[in-house]
Amino acid sequence: MLESAIAQVAAEVDELFDQLLQVPDDARARLYQAMRHAAIGGGKRLRPLLVIATASIFNVSRVYAVRAGTAVEAIHVYSLVHDDLPCMDDDDLRRGKPTVHKAFDEATAVLAGDSLHALAFEILADAATHPDPFTRSELIATLATASGPSGMAGGQMMDLEAEKSSFDLPTVTRLQALKTGALIAASVEMGAILGHVPPEGRTHLRGYARDIGLAFQIVDDIMDVEGDEALAGKALHKDADAGKATFVSLMGLERAKQQAGMLVEQSVSHLAGYGHEADLLRAIARYVLERDR
Repeated sequence: MLESAIAQVAAEVDELFDQLLQVPDDARARLYQAMRHAAIGGGKRLRPLLVIATASIFNVSRVYAVRAGTAVEAIHVYSLVHDDLPCMDDDDLRRGKPTVHKAFDEATAVLAGDSLHALAFEILADAATHPDPFTRSELIATLATASGPSGMAGGQMMDLEAEKSSFDLPTVTRLQALKTGALIAASVEMGAILGHVPPEGRTHLRGYARDIGLAFQIVDDIMDVEGDEALAGKALHKDADAGKATFVSLMGLERAKQQAGMLVEQSVSHLAGYGHEADLLRAIARYVLERDR
């Protein structure tokens, strides 16, 4: 079930990006080509998968869910493009191919990231994403909050500070809850918003998202130590080389593995009130633990 769901979502997201990023016959062509290089092909598509899996519980139109999920993916991809820049992590490889600043140039990579960020909100503001303007507004607000200083960008700033500071476990947990967890949480939240679930009815889904977001990052840290660069499609061992505190460095490898397993089981327990309609969310949680890339 999960493998086919991942493949289907990847194809749907790629198709929508392909439609939205048609290369114009003018001086902007290089920008669109860079955006396509970053956005189309590769990646786990975990975030759109979470939007779609959550929305499906509430019988939301798949068209709406795919569009909302693609908006989240546009934010995620923009963050990777900028994160790979020499002024940030200075990476040469992403998703098994050259990073955007390597395939094009740094200035084009900055603009490609900026444009993908804007594209996310263009998608959500479009009536094709949902006919109800109040629903679209809530989707926009949720993704904006998860992307900015109270979410992903704030976590990235903390990550930069981690290179020159000694962070303890609570601080690293907070860092990762923002840098990685915020977009994962927003993905589940947005699926519930599409399903018209009121905020007070989303508590269990928020618990699920919080736990898999933290488990995801712990597994990332484990992979940075034990992983295969060919499978990961990116450079590994960079955190240790930079002297950054990670879950593995602070907890030890075995305890980190145990903690990730506990978080995944805890995340699944938050879905106890649902039946088979939430099986895909349960499968995603276990995939987070078992993935190798």
